[in-house]
Amino acid sequence: MSTNSRIRRFGSREVGPGRPVYVCGEIGINHNGELENAFKLIDAAAEAGCDAVKFQKRTPEICTPRDQWDIERDTPWGRMTYIDYRHRVEFGEDEYRAIDDYCKSKNIDWFASPWDTEAVAFLEKFDVPAHKVASASLTDDELLRALRSTGRAVILSTGMSTPKQIRHAVEVLGSDNILMCHATSTYPAKAEELNLRVINTLEKEFPNVPIGYSGHETGLQTTLAAVALGATFVERHITLDRAMWGSDQAASVEPQGLTRLVRDIRTIEASLGDGVKKVYESELAPMKKLRRVAGVVAEAEIADAAGEPVGV
Repeated sequence: MSTNSRIRRFGSREVGPGRPVYVCGEIGINHNGELENAFKLIDAAAEAGCDAVKFQKRTPEICTPRDQWDIERDTPWGRMTYIDYRHRVEFGEDEYRAIDDYCKSKNIDWFASPWDTEAVAFLEKFDVPAHKVASASLTDDELLRALRSTGRAVILSTGMSTPKQIRHAVEVLGSDNILMCHATSTYPAKAEELNLRVINTLEKEFPNVPIGYSGHETGLQTTLAAVALGATFVERHITLDRAMWGSDQAASVEPQGLTRLVRDIRTIEASLGDGVKKVYESELAPMKKLRRVAGVVAEAEIADAAGEPVGV
């Protein structure tokens, strides 16, 4: 099948097979409600060479079960009710306007995972390149329909979901404008539960959909393995310090690690090649020096590849 049907456009970028891996640093709520933290995380992502950063957008009264509103909890800002905490870490329009301007100044995309339809309407105030469906929202048909109606590309994470649920979500969203991410929704996820070969399973199951990877593990090796297996999109949570307060911090990548991750993804991309076996020009000198016997057919093929007549 042509890879053209598996190419998606995110703003000015094309994402899919044969295109550079689109690398997204998920800030989520690791900013802890502080705009300055968000700016520092955007800086880290831009300096590392990420294509985008991602946030999470919720309407607290919709996304927080009513019976949890008044439960008190200890936070860095003192003891407060859970609904007050949800508001404390949620950015409003003024903050997102500032984020939008800041990302433009850093030449990096931003988008978010809306957790309810009001959040979708909120994000539509901005010219984001895509929307993201968090794994927890994969079964929310109302949200999926709202996202489909925007006409923007939609990234669908598949953690904590069965194959039947995934197929249903694709039916609701349509396959023409989505990108799907394999994920394991444990924070942090164990290596033995990452099951990276699902990337290839999803490629076979959804041949018209580009497949990516959203990782929640510690370390970088397994995310790099996902790229080697064909992931066209990579997302990792990022943090200024994994010791910071917050449930996602421990499964996040710090700035130095993010720089190494993007560097190594680009190296892997360059090394994968096109799958066509060939003799490189750089191999000709070692071949003349080291090979004792060469077949006639091989000599002809090599000479042709090097632009030289057979026998020279």
